[in-house]
This record gives sequence, C-alpha cells and structure tokens, in this order.
Amino acid sequence: MSIIFGRFTLVAALAWTLTSVSPTVSAYAAGAQKLEVASKTSQFRAYIDRLWPIAQSRGVTRETFLSAFNGITADQEVIDLTKKQSEFVKPIWDYLASAVSANRLERGAKLANVNSATLDAIERRFGVDREVVLGVWGMETNFGGFTGGKDIIRSLATLASVGYRGTYFRDELISALLILQQYHVARSDFKGSWAGAMGQTQFMPSSFQKFAVDFDGDGKKDIWTNVPDALASTANYLKQNGWQPGLPWGFEVTIPHGFDYHIHHATFEDWSRQGVRTADGKPMPRSGEANLFFPAGADGPAFLVTSNYDVIKRYNNSDAYALGVAMLGDRIFGASPLHASWPVEDPILGLQQRIELQQALSALGYDVGEPNGRIGSRTRDAIRDFQDKRGLRPDAYAGRRVLEALRVR
Repeated sequence: MSIIFGRFTLVAALAWTLTSVSPTVSAYAAGAQKLEVASKTSQFRAYIDRLWPIAQSRGVTRETFLSAFNGITADQEVIDLTKKQSEFVKPIWDYLASAVSANRLERGAKLANVNSATLDAIERRFGVDREVVLGVWGMETNFGGFTGGKDIIRSLATLASVGYRGTYFRDELISALLILQQYHVARSDFKGSWAGAMGQTQFMPSSFQKFAVDFDGDGKKDIWTNVPDALASTANYLKQNGWQPGLPWGFEVTIPHGFDYHIHHATFEDWSRQGVRTADGKPMPRSGEANLFFPAGADGPAFLVTSNYDVIKRYNNSDAYALGVAMLGDRIFGASPLHASWPVEDPILGLQQRIELQQALSALGYDVGEPNGRIGSRTRDAIRDFQDKRGLRPDAYAGRRVLEALRVR
C-alpha cells in the first residue's frame, strides 16, 4: 500500500523529486565535461605553440606548420591506446597461424606475380630477398589492404603533447612536418596507425626520412599508394640495417637425440657436425653462422637463425613478428609448412608472469634490463644460465618450468 501525501503517493513524490533534480545534475556533469575538454584543448594548443621554435630550427616553414595544425585537436582515443597493455599474449602458434593464413598466402602469391619485375629490380639494387620484402608487406598491412586511418599529424601531436616516450614522438612529429613540406604526400592523405606508422609497409616518419626511396623516378617517395616505392623503401631499410645478401634468415631444423643443449651459436659446418639437419632435407649452407632458437622451448619447432633474422627484428623487435615475416615470405614462394608440432599443452606465460620471471632473475643477479615482460636476448641468456645451474634443459625458453623453478629458488 502506498503512503498518501495529500494528492501524491510516495512513489509519485519520489519520481517528481528525481525528475526535478536530474536536469541540474546532468547540466553540472555536462558543464564539468566541457571544462575538462576545454582544459585539454588549451593544453594541446599551448604545446603546439611551444613546438614552433623547435620545428623552425629544424627547417619547418611557418606555412607548413600552420597548414598542418589547422583545426587539429588532441585525439583522446590515441591517449587511451597508450594505456592499454594486454595481460594476455597470443601463443606463438596462434600468431603464426594468423600471419601465414591461407588467404594471406593466396593474396601474396598473386601480388608476387604481378610485381615480379619490380621485385627483380629491387633484389638487384638492394640485395634483399624478395621473400622478406613480401613478408614485411604482408605482415604490416596485408599487402596494402589496410594502412591505417588515423591522421598522422594529429596522432603524433597528441602523443608528443602528453610526453609519451619522452621526446620521441615530438621528433617524429617534426619529421612528419618535413615530409609534408617536401610534397611527398598530400595533407589529406597523410594517414596511418594511431602511433604514427604509415604507408604500405608502415614506416615511422624518421624512417621515411632515412630510408624511403623514389624507386619509379616520379619525384616523390610515395609509400602510401606507390607499390614500387614502398617495397624498395623496405628493402633499403633492411639493407641499411645490415642485411647480408646471400645469407638466409634461417630455417627449421631437427635436433638429434643426445644433443648438447649448451651449444647455441656455431657455424653451419659445426651445426652439421653436431647432427643438426634442415627439416626439409636441403643441404646446410656452406658458410655462415647461426643461433639455435626454440620459440616455444625444445619440445616445439627448432630454428637456426642468422644475423639477417636480427635485421628483420629491427623492423619490429618481436620474435613472433620476425618469424611471421620470414615464414610468410618463404611460404608465398613455395616453402613447406613447419614439420614439427607446437607444444600447445604447455600454456604460454602471461604478461605478469613474464615480468615475475624477469624480476626473479634480476634478484639472482642477472642483467635482464627493465622487467617489462618482453623476452629478449638478455633474458634468454639469463634463463639459459639459470636452467643449466638447476639441471634443466638449457633451451632459453621463458616457460612454466622455469618460472616454477624460480619460485622455489
């Protein structure tokens, strides 16, 4: 039963109270939001004003500067993306299955045929294998299928204005302004990723300034719509970062029973003496040296990787990415799938677990750098030494067994 207050029930009275108050609350919230937006806009514009003398000292004209920033505001989505750090890392076998999908292989094979003459010319000029160039193209944008829809200037200015990664994005922003000033791309077409990577093979502006080439001789270094320029620029990037012509990036191998896992770097001749064989039965290279790499531990596929593999990682410092590029390129040109199976029953460590692993190694005196969950060469060297001392198989894999051993040290 409702309690009667004159002609109103209590329910009606409460409803009347809520409806009478909500416009005020709503208006207050809207006003606060407007003030916050205005404050961010003011801070952003103040940063742009402070940027001008620096840009001017590096050769940016006032006309270019004003035109580039006309109507530009900070992009909140870009700021939000800097704060998102996944707690889960896709297992490498799932990552590679996506990287070397049937659709991507089919598309890559067609484009390799269409651009065969261009790839011939690129190999002659830069000495970089077409397989790797095609692999980068496919991994970065699905062969130009999606190059990013963010305004490069707005994204870089947003990141620079909040001081993300120090002065890195400020310097990238100035490089981007110079690209516009040199008329390599129209302002309206200056699009890319939220972090400023752009074009068919996703160059940062500073990489564009250093490595982009006008391969077709039309007076522009167009990595957005000009495939020859984009692919040649990628080959030049790899060449300038140390690519060695005639040296493979690596290949899958088989490991003999009784193998000494302490050996992780040797010449190809020495690997042969140790009983290591190419998985596809082809001869081992006659010269050169390589590291033995187990991306999922010794229970999964094994690879010998050379210094050219490290060059691919200069593009993106991730083993999963580098293997994706290498395997995609090889498969486009007829290489067979992996022979060994992935150890899918052993769950991959999540981000916090990898950080815990690095912190534990650091506490034992190992130099693994900043514990950030990224497993690089220093962390792998530390893991290998720790495994050896604990009587574990020294395959340098950041897996569950190592973490459990560290927890009971």
